[in-house]
Amino acid sequence: MEGEGNSGKSLMEDLLGLLRIRIKRGVNLAVRDVNTSDPYVVVKMGKQKLKTRVIKKDINPEWNEDLTLSVTDPVLPFILTVYDHDTFTADDKMGDAEFDLSPYIDALKMNLADIPNGTVITRIQPSRQNCLAEESCITCTDGKIVQDVVLRLRNVECGELEIQLQWIDLPGSKGL
Repeated sequence: MEGEGNSGKSLMEDLLGLLRIRIKRGVNLAVRDVNTSDPYVVVKMGKQKLKTRVIKKDINPEWNEDLTLSVTDPVLPFILTVYDHDTFTADDKMGDAEFDLSPYIDALKMNLADIPNGTVITRIQPSRQNCLAEESCITCTDGKIVQDVVLRLRNVECGELEIQLQWIDLPGSKGL
């Protein structure tokens, strides 16, 4: 491995772990078809891009879908964009939100192993710097550090996304 430059590096050496983003639901999403929309969510982080399934004719869709990103850079934000699926034309954007992982990563680094279930570790207030629609709490749930988030979508007239973050440690990865 020595002297090979970067080519000999495995992905695992750069990998801090996996971030599971549960896309729970959309609330009061924008109407892009006649009186409804067929929404789906795209999550982008660096070069990774994942998407949920399309839910037909629903501006309050319930996805409850888990998307898993490989995290190599803890300061890289991820961006969620909601689209309206159209069969014959390009899909319309229905807003987006950027999310900063730093507070969540900081909470994970505290190594809080023995705290009671339901303990709130950090509260993040909505501000101009973030897309939070309401206070977001990072809690200890069943021994896992979980962050519940309600995001207000930008660049659109209305709509919110409810998501939940959970960290997955991978054996062999660098870890936090």
